[in-house]
Amino acid sequence: MRIGIYPGTFDPITLGHANVIARSLRMVDRVIVAVALNPQKSPLFDLPQRIELAKLATKHLPHVEVEPFDGLLVTYVRSRGAHAIIRGMRAVSDFEHEFQMALLNRKLDEGVETVFLMASEEYSYLTSSMVKEVASLGGPLQDFLHPDVAIRLKAHYRQA
Repeated sequence: MRIGIYPGTFDPITLGHANVIARSLRMVDRVIVAVALNPQKSPLFDLPQRIELAKLATKHLPHVEVEPFDGLLVTYVRSRGAHAIIRGMRAVSDFEHEFQMALLNRKLDEGVETVFLMASEEYSYLTSSMVKEVASLGGPLQDFLHPDVAIRLKAHYRQA
């Protein structure tokens, strides 16, 4: 069984993320969405909430699991018996950082490959940060988020 790991903070998971996950299932038998603790960022949602939102956004996709992860990505990939790290690319601006990370991961473990999937055109501009800004200003979210995720994000800003 070929397993792909799709790591990220997913704060929150967007339709662009879900699109990459769905398309990656053409290349692997199972995708593990690895929701990173990532203490370097200050996420809007805590780790259990981000895991729950990722599960909601991917519940329609077969062979997708959502798990938390912390630590070195290649160590996590090895521990799950995975064959590839899956990364979405929106634009040239993503390339330099993603390329450096792929080379670093290969240096740490030459058996771990990174697969880059270009974002579908309809999501090539979309970032979680932009979606949070739209939500904070009361804007519509239906083109950016799974409906259940949109409800949770709107609720967060009503409470704030």
